[in-house]
Amino acid sequence: MAQWARRPDADDHPQEQGASLPGPSWPDPDDGGAGPEGDPAGAGAGRRRGRRRDAGTTGGSSFPSRAGREEPPQDPAERARAICLRLLTGTARTRNQLAEALRKREIPDEVADEVLTRFEEVGLIDDEKFADAWVESRHHGRGLARRALARELRTKGVDAAVVDEAVSKLDPEQEERTARELVDRKLRSTRGLDRDKRLRRLAGMLARKGYGEGLALRVVRQALEEEGEDMEEHMWGE
Repeated sequence: MAQWARRPDADDHPQEQGASLPGPSWPDPDDGGAGPEGDPAGAGAGRRRGRRRDAGTTGGSSFPSRAGREEPPQDPAERARAICLRLLTGTARTRNQLAEALRKREIPDEVADEVLTRFEEVGLIDDEKFADAWVESRHHGRGLARRALARELRTKGVDAAVVDEAVSKLDPEQEERTARELVDRKLRSTRGLDRDKRLRRLAGMLARKGYGEGLALRVVRQALEEEGEDMEEHMWGE
């Protein structure tokens, strides 16, 4: 009776008992034997690997190399339009601001002028509307007076006549009310200083925001006189 050598985890199947089973004998992939249908072992895989390697080269790839392609030069007018549209996204700009941007990007002057004129014709550039909106926003947001507003608009290249028209729409009474609001905000921080120093500091703040000297002094004096019962300030005269 044949004695089977059993491993501790082996069952009674002859495959695990070391029995020899019929069937094709597959060659070791590491030897030089033949694979199915007479192919050398691993030859199919070798060809596939070769094809993959060749696919990464110019000669073996069906796709042209990017390095060999040359992009055609973009039309200057198209570039100018793209630059302007990008700069106008989300914020208005003056014609001069856009012209400066095109000049920095080396767009020819004649091309830039043609594109900017077309933008004006369709309403994408409007220096008058820009100036009106700037005065409204900067006066209510920053408390700037006409003098400072005009200076800012000139630095943006707005025509002098357009600037004058825009700042003239600011009501003088509104300008004085804004000046008083600015002084009231700063008044507390000047307490404890002598009268002359308070006057200079508050009037200087208004001057930096573009208010004229006469208006600034009048508003500051009025605010100091109305501040409270401080006798030193009541005794202070002009």
